[in-house]
Amino acid sequence: MNLNRYLSPVFLNFTARLLIMLVLWGLQGCLSPMALDHAVIEYDKTTTDILSKLILLNIARSHQHQPMHFTGVSNIAATFNFQLNAGATPAFTGENGSLLTPVFGGTISENPTISIVPVEGEEFTRRMLTPFQENKLTMLLRQGADVDLILRLVAGELRINGGKQEGIYYNKPNDVKGYRMFRQAVLHMSSIQDRNKLFVEPLMFEQHWTMPAESLTAEQMAALQKDFKIDYQTQSKQVTLGKRVTGRIVITNYDPATLSNDERIRLQEEADQGAGNDVMVDIRPGYPGGEWPIHGVFRLRSFHNILNFIGQSIGDNPEYDVAKYLLTPNVSQNPANTLAMVISDDKPGNSDISVQYGDGYYAIKPDEGYPWNREAFRLLCQLFQMTMTDLARQGAPEITISK
Repeated sequence: MNLNRYLSPVFLNFTARLLIMLVLWGLQGCLSPMALDHAVIEYDKTTTDILSKLILLNIARSHQHQPMHFTGVSNIAATFNFQLNAGATPAFTGENGSLLTPVFGGTISENPTISIVPVEGEEFTRRMLTPFQENKLTMLLRQGADVDLILRLVAGELRINGGKQEGIYYNKPNDVKGYRMFRQAVLHMSSIQDRNKLFVEPLMFEQHWTMPAESLTAEQMAALQKDFKIDYQTQSKQVTLGKRVTGRIVITNYDPATLSNDERIRLQEEADQGAGNDVMVDIRPGYPGGEWPIHGVFRLRSFHNILNFIGQSIGDNPEYDVAKYLLTPNVSQNPANTLAMVISDDKPGNSDISVQYGDGYYAIKPDEGYPWNREAFRLLCQLFQMTMTDLARQGAPEITISK
């Protein structure tokens, strides 16, 4: 029995249109998330690649004694245009059939608008030249990265207070004595970290103030109770105010909480005498690593100085191997370079990221075994992000590129 002869052309036409509309809606719903997913992932990869190449480029500029400069992507606006078309054609059913076969087609076009901003001006320059504060070092160390790697990147000098080794030791290869002592000290701390006995914590202590009770009104006493612990002494008619204070960061081979409150206050007073970019270190005898006591501060440097240090280590002031201190246990990693770079005439094929500057290509040296160089470059990118400001608020003229 042939049902086609019972189906009117109007019904067939309506059915075909309805089918086409349903399929078009389904196609548009599927294509939009697919295009968005692809765009987000690809733009993320591209911006990350740009950041990495900008840092490499400025290392190359430092190596060739050229001024540094950065440019950032401030905005990406991607517009997708979906064009779908549909039709119907008679099916190949012979002379007796009148069925219609739908025909679909479509195109997707992407029209991104990318805004780039020269990262410059007084605010950014100040950030580039201002040494990192101690809280930035704490953020990096709490990621679990090697303490010697971080300090070799961020610290410019070690100041040891007291003892036969008292002095200032610079993290500069041309300062032979200072560079050797600095490298040995951070390597010794790495050996403590390998034993999970290195503490990087703020000093927590109780601060007390005593004053005559008659000097405070009832309203003032009520207001102070919000932030202070109040102890009223009846016989002496005095009030003691107590408050728990979070102090400076200290790197130790013991838990600072085990110290008495007075001793923590003394450490705090000593730390307060240093600059904001000084990080106290207190390696004591009787604890892991105490066979070499170290008491002093690491002085942190700026991001500009970090890039200069890496750039100059390529040629003018190269780093070199430094053996561990005699009393330091064996450590697995002690590379000569904080961040090893390679320069080649042709684009290196064994490096993920490279940039051309001048007559050569600059790239990170591939690691053999432990990913020391990869980790160093990752930390370098994070340090740059700490230096950057919101590009949308820079006030610099934007360059907009429409594809």
